[in-house]
Amino acid sequence: MVIERTGGPEELVPAAVPYPSRVGSEVLVRVVAAGVNRCDADTRAGRPDSAATDAWPAVLGHDFSGVVVEAPYAAHALKPGDPVYGMAMFPHSTGSYAEYVSVPAMSVARKPASLTHVEAAGVPLAALTAWGMVVEVAKAHEGQRVLVNAGAGGVGHFAVQFAAYFGAHVVATGSERNAGWLRDLGAAEVVDYASSSADRVVRDVDVVLNLVDDDAVAERSLAALRPGGLVVHAPHASWAALAPKAAAAGLRSTGFAVAPDAATLAIVSRLLDSGDVRVYVDDVYDLDEAADAHSRLEQRHTRGKLVLRVTDE
Repeated sequence: MVIERTGGPEELVPAAVPYPSRVGSEVLVRVVAAGVNRCDADTRAGRPDSAATDAWPAVLGHDFSGVVVEAPYAAHALKPGDPVYGMAMFPHSTGSYAEYVSVPAMSVARKPASLTHVEAAGVPLAALTAWGMVVEVAKAHEGQRVLVNAGAGGVGHFAVQFAAYFGAHVVATGSERNAGWLRDLGAAEVVDYASSSADRVVRDVDVVLNLVDDDAVAERSLAALRPGGLVVHAPHASWAALAPKAAAAGLRSTGFAVAPDAATLAIVSRLLDSGDVRVYVDDVYDLDEAADAHSRLEQRHTRGKLVLRVTDE
């Protein structure tokens, strides 16, 4: 599925594209399923918080789960036939909304044995983003209080679980429908964003993980932090406006950008296989229904992830 110009979900159309050529240390993968992410929709729409495409038509998509077709060399740890998952380097390479993708070996890990390809395709970008924010930047630990804005989303539901796993007291914002589910994931408190904003009911948290692309929500969440607290802000477009406001309030702040990392993904795989962390796939679409998946995603009421079924397992 490609786009030939930016615009609405209807710009996603089927097309024949060249078979990807594996070069150097890349691994050629037959894609079984591809995750659908907010950044995919932003790129398709040409929003400021999006990646720039290198050429048209452009194949979108980062997340994939599939089977190795070609490895870099005979003695490589990954062999043809191995089930793997990972992140494509879109926009600098062909994305994962396609039957095949060739990606650097550092972008690929073995698929968790306990997950189907459809489930695994919902993991890489969201889990790596959440891990980076929660573990690498916020350094989640016992006794820490962490507020996760948009806890029920793709990144959010992993952030809640990772923070709780490392002992933090997690407060998550979400809808009333998702309150019980968020508690099952590890949230100690859930704030219904429809009835109250977190800044009115939450105080003295150590870290705010902001996953909401809403300047007003991001700014209000600063009031929930203790003096000297940290806000980790994922949406790139609004980071420049938030940073000086955080500094003026005596708070620490940083943006965040995810990068493919097979080593971290292997750690996530162990947590998934042990049952300490779960991925939730809200709905599955066939590849040629990618436009419908984008329309659903942009309603902003998805629980966990949406996934495209690309080929048979």
